[in-house]
Amino acid sequence: MEEMKKFFQRDLFARHLGIELLEVTEGKARAKMPIKDFHFNSLGSVHGGAIFSLADFVFAAASNSYGTMAVAINVCISYLRAARGGTLFADAREVSRNPKLASYAISIKDDASNLVAIFQGMVYRKKDQIALPRGRKSKE
Repeated sequence: MEEMKKFFQRDLFARHLGIELLEVTEGKARAKMPIKDFHFNSLGSVHGGAIFSLADFVFAAASNSYGTMAVAINVCISYLRAARGGTLFADAREVSRNPKLASYAISIKDDASNLVAIFQGMVYRKKDQIALPRGRKSKE
């Protein structure tokens, strides 16, 4: 799954937010986002858009983990508590998958394991394969 991790390093918006893909296996993904000053809203908590972006990123990683393109057709997020700093972690797991549709549940927790948000997403599974960067060397 290292090739899949390299593929998702192309996500420039996630990289800008500081999101790091920790693991990806078929139907599952985990990522983290250390909170920086620019993640905060005017009320002093982590912006809902930043939390959504973290959830959406692991949703994309999990749903594309089979190497077949999957595109979101519906998502829903519920914010359960304010995040005030530290690091946020998102875990995606596949709930259901058939040849055309798949559904995923994502939990977002803070570094004290408090549940910050829950996200549910559905994808349309295309027939196209993802062009993975095989044999490409990491810049590290």
